[in-house]
Amino acid sequence: MNHLKAFLLLILITSCQITETIHINPDGSGTIEVVELRDENSYMQLAGESYSKEESFQDTTYVFNDYITQYNENFVKYLPAEKELFQKYANVKVHLKKSSFEKEFRSTFTLKFNTVSEIPDLYKTENYADDIKYNYALTAEEHYYKIEYAFDGTIFKRNVLISNPEILQQTKDKFQELNSKYASLKLTQTYVLQYHFPRKIKSVSNEKAHISSDKKSINLEFLLSDVMQDPESSSLEVVLE
Repeated sequence: MNHLKAFLLLILITSCQITETIHINPDGSGTIEVVELRDENSYMQLAGESYSKEESFQDTTYVFNDYITQYNENFVKYLPAEKELFQKYANVKVHLKKSSFEKEFRSTFTLKFNTVSEIPDLYKTENYADDIKYNYALTAEEHYYKIEYAFDGTIFKRNVLISNPEILQQTKDKFQELNSKYASLKLTQTYVLQYHFPRKIKSVSNEKAHISSDKKSINLEFLLSDVMQDPESSSLEVVLE
């Protein structure tokens, strides 16, 4: 990870708000939505003069399966396990809005699922779409953790697993190296989990989670930079009554 890439990573992470929302129905089906929103005040502090010189506009909506269909000649070249991974994303809907005129930079990923275990790691959706489009190898990805979900009707689990300790350490090192430069800035960099369950909550593994008055929802907030340096800290277990 070179210095420029690390710098861009830090700028993106320290000026971003991410909200992950899950609604689970009584039959175990439901919806998940991940919204990544650039906080303009934070980004303006980090970008400096280049902020006013931005010229970009994109307003794109697609379903991941469109990429599998459109670039099928690339898709068929992947190994069976890789194809199976891509198919988990088939029904994910993506909306990308990037407007330097309106100063709105937002990425939204949504999925309707039949079972919680079907939910893929939505944060990798754009990377995997690009892989298929440009015929990139999955092994070239620099992901260092993966998110998995499970629900047996009573216990909900969000498991975060480190998949590449070396890249994790590189990320930690770069954050430590560059973070000191921006310690004095007031940056918004929230990472929020909002989960809604079909029955009342009995217990939550993270004591910082706020349980709603009807005991059917939780709200848990992290600093995004903390999660990037310690992804496993966002693992969660919720036990229902």
